Formats: sequence, structure tokens, C-alpha cells
Amino acid sequence: MTKVEEIRNIAIIAHVDHGKTTMVDGLLKQSKTFRDNQAEMAQELIMDSGDQEHERGITITAKQTSIYHGDYKINIIDTPGHADFSGEVERTLQMADGVLLIVDAQEGPMPQTKFVLSKALELGLKPVVIINKIDKPARRIDEVEDELADLFLELATDDSQLHYPIYYAIGREGKAWAELPTDASAEADLTPIFDAIVKEIPAPSVVSDGGFQMLVTSLQYDTFQGKYAIGRITRGAAKRALAVSLLKDGDIASSARIEKVFGYRGLNREEITEASAGDIVALVGIQDAHIGDTIADKEAPEALPTIAIEAPTISMYLGPNTSPMKGREGDFTTSRQIGDRLKRELETNVALRVEENGIGFTISGRGELHLSVLIETMRREGFEFEVGRPQVVTVTEDGVEKEPVEELLIEVGGEFIGAISQELGARRAEMRGQETTSTGATRLTYVLPTRALIGLRNILLTATKGTVIMNSLPHGYQPLGGKMPKTRNGVLIAFEAGTTTPYALQAAEARGELLVGPGVEVYAGMIIGMNRRQEDMEINVCKAKHLTNMRSSSSDGVVQLTPFTNFSLEQCIDFIEDDELLEVTPKNLRLRKRYLDANERKRAAKA
Repeated sequence: MTKVEEIRNIAIIAHVDHGKTTMVDGLLKQSKTFRDNQAEMAQELIMDSGDQEHERGITITAKQTSIYHGDYKINIIDTPGHADFSGEVERTLQMADGVLLIVDAQEGPMPQTKFVLSKALELGLKPVVIINKIDKPARRIDEVEDELADLFLELATDDSQLHYPIYYAIGREGKAWAELPTDASAEADLTPIFDAIVKEIPAPSVVSDGGFQMLVTSLQYDTFQGKYAIGRITRGAAKRALAVSLLKDGDIASSARIEKVFGYRGLNREEITEASAGDIVALVGIQDAHIGDTIADKEAPEALPTIAIEAPTISMYLGPNTSPMKGREGDFTTSRQIGDRLKRELETNVALRVEENGIGFTISGRGELHLSVLIETMRREGFEFEVGRPQVVTVTEDGVEKEPVEELLIEVGGEFIGAISQELGARRAEMRGQETTSTGATRLTYVLPTRALIGLRNILLTATKGTVIMNSLPHGYQPLGGKMPKTRNGVLIAFEAGTTTPYALQAAEARGELLVGPGVEVYAGMIIGMNRRQEDMEINVCKAKHLTNMRSSSSDGVVQLTPFTNFSLEQCIDFIEDDELLEVTPKNLRLRKRYLDANERKRAAKA
């Protein structure tokens, strides 16, 4: 059992793509956690274990690992950088006593840097700053240090937080220095970071005497052991067979017995007989545990403060598929099956909210990315369902309805500033700042309603030829404004059910941009393209060419179709309007009108 003074609990926090997970890779490898011949030694982004994490190149869920440096056990928590996954950050920082704040030597502090650092300082965690990627040709270390000083001055909750050590690193090569090196290509390793963790991060502040007490901050499952309740022991010690009480909202909800205690070593859990206060452990045997509950010794059942999670900002309708093709492509299609899956998600996804809405549900989260990751996960598990357009979640304060506001930071080449300003002006964004970066790009800061962000990313990527970098973070609430202007033209709607033909699609091409190719099964009311005009248009895309005994040199050639546009899940969600739905199945994404019948659509438009 490790002594409390030899335990260090740290969270690694940073903006997206500043090198958090790469730094954890280096710490794992250089601490001799793996054998030299283990596969992990050749891997990158070892902690990003999910399929979507690899595909999107981001961390979605926080993860724990443990390494040893001399006599010290270092528990590391790798956190997401996106504000959409801030629920993960808020709950896992509860387990830490300090943070490694990683900042890019070229980009400097970015919106999510500000967000995650503010959360860490609010909890009184000790920061250690690492300026990473110092080998970049466009590095600007002195300016980044000044920007960090300004950021700490803005966010610090007491004077002691203004004194923080700075280290310099090239995370990809596993090198770090306590002083800025004159030659970054020289031999080096991460020893300065290990030493900084031991020297700068305090040991856990715990009560070693008294009954066992732990706040559940994470849950995991496997088919062999069942549910693991994970957290940092606040008081006493966790032992196998210890009788405990489970407290929810301060009251005793049930009694249980700890069947097994697991500690962490590298990426693996290892069974131990006992763990002391300050250590991070996973307990088996408490089946009713949820995130935010307290597990305490039955003889001294005292509750710990629950985790405060910020309110969701975006909601969407999610319900069983109602299209003519329902039930064909998914394994789980009923409202009950979808509801059970969402209940399971609520156990681990603390920032998610779910409400019943007729036969479907309203899901609410911290942003479009937060919800689209859930939708994609369910899709891959074999679920078939439909979703509606994202809506903002408003709050009422002193009788005034208010909507969430975001601070948006955009970095773009000077030639695209006009296109950016025009689009954001139409969305009622207020410019707060403009500066030129050391690389010659322009950095623009806007404040705008959260609902104005819906669909914005894809429009700006198109307008800037894919070069825009944009990040947002919550910026409070303001009184609800008027309706946003429609940002896209009407759509082309399939007139009847059938299979699309090249002959019919060639005629439809003249009306706009197609979203389906030939040989695709469609139904009446399904969206098959984007119109060049503002209004919607019904079109027959299943019409076959009539055969005659006449030959014509002009009409008998092969039909040449322009390649159709194939939307991703996020693009589909951004595209739909209030009167449209997205049909999601394991095999296909189909855009459709809410009312498939043309007469019903007309009646709904007049209502």
C-alpha cells in the first residue's frame, strides 16, 4: 500500500491538439511501464482507445493511468480539450491535486486553454505549465509566456496561483527542459517533468483516520466484473469485503460490500487487497453507484459534496425511425430500446440530459459535437432512429428568457476576412477583437448566440477553402433575440418512391446540387438535393427513359452525372431545418421532410 505522501494525482489539461495525449505517451514509455518488446512502445496516442477518438483525432472521454517514478506513484488523468466534453473535465478534475497545463509554443493560450484552466483554478489545483512543440519554426515563446501571465492574472482565485513553474518540451520526441534549451536537437528526456510532478504537485490532502469515504467520479463496465466505481479515496482505506453505504444526495440509498479493489498500473487495472487515502481506485460490488454518489464506511456514512456540472446549451429530438424504410437496417429500432440505451448513457455521460417527448426523447448536451458523438456511437451499435434540428436550451432569470452565448475565436488568412465578416454579420455576431499572429494569419474574436453556431463550421470551411481554425467556449447568457435568418436555399424532394435512375437525375441536376447517386432507393418526401432557389421543389428522380424504335445520335450516349455531395453526420445535422429530420441507420444517413406527404407539408406551413 503506497503511503499518501508518495502519491501524486495530476490531470493533464490543454486546448485541442496541443499535445496532451502525446505527453502521456512519453510519460508512460519513459517510466518503464511497458516492457521494451511490448506493442505499446511502438504506439502513438496510447490513451485514445475509442474508434471515434482515433478517427476524429481528439480525446472524448477522460482516462486514468498510473506510473511509478522512484518511490512515487503518479496517477495521471488525460482529459478532453473540447468544451463540448467539459462534463468529462469537470468530474475528473475532482480526483486531481494539480494539473500539467500544456500550451503550444506557436499558438499560445487558446479558448479551451482558458476554459480548462479556469476549472482547475476554481478547484484550487496547483498548476505546472509546459510550453510544448518548441521545435516549431514559428515558435514565439516570449509572447506565449506573456499571454499565459495575462491569462493567470485573469483567472486566478488567489495570489498563490500566480506563481507557477514553466517547463519546455517537445512531446513528440519525449524531451523536456527546466530552462529553454539553446539546442533543441540535443539529447534529453522527460526527467524534468517527472521531477516537477514530485516537487511541485502537492501530496493529496486527506484524512487518513476515520472510516472509508470516496466520491464516485467515473464508471466503467466489463462483462467479467460488472460495474467499476472509480474515484479518489478521501478518507480511510478501501479494503476487500468492507461493508459500505451508498449515499445519493446526502441520504443513504443502499448498503453493499466491496468485493474487489483495483489499482492502476499503466493501462491495466491490478487487484490489490487495500488502498490508502489519496489513491485512485476502482471498486467492484457497488452495483447501484452513479457518478456523484458517495461510498462510505457503514459505520460513518457521511456524504461528500456532489459534482457541480454546468447546464446544457443544445438540445435535439431523438426518436424511433418513422420513415417508410423503418426497421430494415437496424437491430434496435423501438422506443423502449432507444430509451434503455439513453438511460445507460446517462450513467457515465454526466453532462447529458434526457427527457421523454412523446414516443421519442429530447437529448440535451454541451454542444453539437457532444451530441453527434453519442448519435454516431448508437449508430455503430446497431440502433436505427431519427433526429431533429439542434435547438438552444434557454433559461429564465427574473422572468426574462435568456439564451446561451459563445465566445468564438477564428484564425484565418487575410484574403478570407471579408467572407468571414459577411457570414458572421448575418448571424448577429459582435466582433470583440482582431489581431495578426506571428504566422501572418488574422485572429478574430466574436461573441454570438449559441444558436448562430449551428451550421457555421461547414459554411466557413467552404468559404475559406478548408483553412479556417475556429474554437468556441461558453460566455454566459443574454436575453433571447429574434429568429435567425435562414442560411440556406430550399431542397429538392423526391416526388415518389422508387430507385433513382441516371436519366432522371440528369434532369434534376439542372435544378441544383444532388445528394444521392443513381441506383439509390428513395421514398416520397425524402430530400435528394439542394435547390438553387429559396423554395423547396418536388422532383421525380425515379423516371426511366422510354424505349422507342427510333435511334438518335444525341440522346443515346452514356449519361454523364456530376458526382453527388455525400454529407457526414455533422454536416447532415447542420443542414436540416425545423421542418426536416435526419434518418440515422447503421448503413445510411437519409435527409427527409418531417411531413412526407406534400399536402400535409402545405397545411403545416400555413399553421
